[in-house]
Amino acid sequence: MILRTTVILLMFLLLNGCGDAVDDRPAPATRTTANTAPKFTSDHAARFADLALDCVDQEYPNKIAHTMAADADAGTPLSLHPAFFGCFDWHSSVHGHWLLARFARLYPAHHSAQAARDVLDRHLTPERIALEAAYLETEGRSSWERPYGLAWLLQLAAELHGWNDPDAQRWSNALEPLEDACVESFLNWLPKLAYPIRTGEHSQTAFAFGMALDYARMRGRDELAALIEITSLRLYREDRDADLAFEPSGQDFLSPILAEADLMRRVMEAPYFADWLARFLPGLPRNGSTAWLPLAVVTDRSDGKLAHLDGLNLSRAWMLEGIISGLPQDDVRLPALRAAAEEHAASAVASLTGEHYEGGHWLGSFAMYLVTRRGLEIDE
Repeated sequence: MILRTTVILLMFLLLNGCGDAVDDRPAPATRTTANTAPKFTSDHAARFADLALDCVDQEYPNKIAHTMAADADAGTPLSLHPAFFGCFDWHSSVHGHWLLARFARLYPAHHSAQAARDVLDRHLTPERIALEAAYLETEGRSSWERPYGLAWLLQLAAELHGWNDPDAQRWSNALEPLEDACVESFLNWLPKLAYPIRTGEHSQTAFAFGMALDYARMRGRDELAALIEITSLRLYREDRDADLAFEPSGQDFLSPILAEADLMRRVMEAPYFADWLARFLPGLPRNGSTAWLPLAVVTDRSDGKLAHLDGLNLSRAWMLEGIISGLPQDDVRLPALRAAAEEHAASAVASLTGEHYEGGHWLGSFAMYLVTRRGLEIDE
């Protein structure tokens, strides 16, 4: 375990030329997890923050998902989304802002923290957020950015709300109208959702449910938390015999199977989750092998869709950590889960060069989510 983690850290330091840095964050609370991510310093984290800083004010190129009912609905990305107009698309801009908030919160002494705060101060104003909320609440947009973008917005809201800082509380208050609109969207949608959505991209339900549930528990949104728990059990509890041989698809950045397991560990106690996982993934090895989950291979990082697979390796790593955290400490499947998580984390770190905007505008957020253990934070 120590050897694997050391290899990951050395790989990151060699890639980024900062081998003399010393970790300046307190260690997280002890728990049963893969602990795949090495200890990162503020300089390491700043590499991810820089990816967001490079794009949050870059309006073009831009891919807008905009339904128009009349000529008057035409607009530029900035006019339509005055807070979240950069980073190629709305949801990437949202989680880019989450990255900046998390970076400035965890590493306030770093010189890049002020740049992150400046972005949040300019973009998260009551006036800009009011226009974002009005856009979401306009008739005909009930499915807009649902569920992926809405789940990331809720993560941003949770990050700001939990940050003991006067400016963060001001930004949190400004964001509330859009936060409330996202919550309302989930509350209206989930009772009507008859089937899960099992894609490897933005429409997937399991990934978004997990993020939204973490938000609801952190913010004390009991109605939303209960509804997500009930819906998750309704849609996924009877699933069995999942076959990882059908993953990944050619442009996945999320694993439908691992995301489902990562969700279910949030809504089941450890013994029940262990039994459910045995039915859901009966082929999990007991010998510590990683052959059951080969790494995703990216053939062209300048292709935005093919570059999704770098995100798959990142998200798989944190989903595996989540699955591990939900199992009893003596579970015989833990060695294989840990080994796969470590292998995916190492590969993911090696891919984060920022060379191509196609990946750079969003992969930093996934990396920050992994290395700062955001998906496990509510339990630590």
